[in-house]
Amino acid sequence: MHADYIIDQNFSDITYAESDVKYKEYENCTFTNCDFRACSFIAVTFIDCNFIDCNFRGTKINHVSLRDVWFTKCDFTSVNFAMTDQILYEFHFKDSLLDYAQFYSLKLKKMQFINCSMIAVDFMESDLSEAMFDNCNLRHAVFIGTTAHKTDFSTSYDFIIDPEKNKLKRAIFSSDNLAGLLKKYDLVIK
Repeated sequence: MHADYIIDQNFSDITYAESDVKYKEYENCTFTNCDFRACSFIAVTFIDCNFIDCNFRGTKINHVSLRDVWFTKCDFTSVNFAMTDQILYEFHFKDSLLDYAQFYSLKLKKMQFINCSMIAVDFMESDLSEAMFDNCNLRHAVFIGTTAHKTDFSTSYDFIIDPEKNKLKRAIFSSDNLAGLLKKYDLVIK
């Protein structure tokens, strides 16, 4: 099926139905206060797009290509990103809710997570090299087999990362959040 190509459009206050975005390509578009919860994302591409105050809670995101996309103040609670297209993609989150989201086994190099709630997020087997977690709550986030070379965790908090089960070469931590690296040793750190 041929994709519809949509460029330089602004979309506001729209509740999308299941098939509204299938087989479409959006470039340089902005979505504000839109609800995507009922959507089926199949063969969809977003290039240079911004999403502001949008709801994706529980959405099935399959075969989506995200290139230079920013999500600001969006809700991605319980969304599984495992099926996103990983060829030439880049997307970032700011002031967003990502609790219980799954990034299992994805290449997330240089991603930015800024002021996000990321409770119980699954980063197992992911590559987070050079990613930035700026002021993120990582309580109960899962880091096992994760590559986090040069990843910046210095302003984030409430995480537990086992250095023996992850690759953390030159990862950045602050002295205030080092306890999250030592949790398994049951130490008292003051």
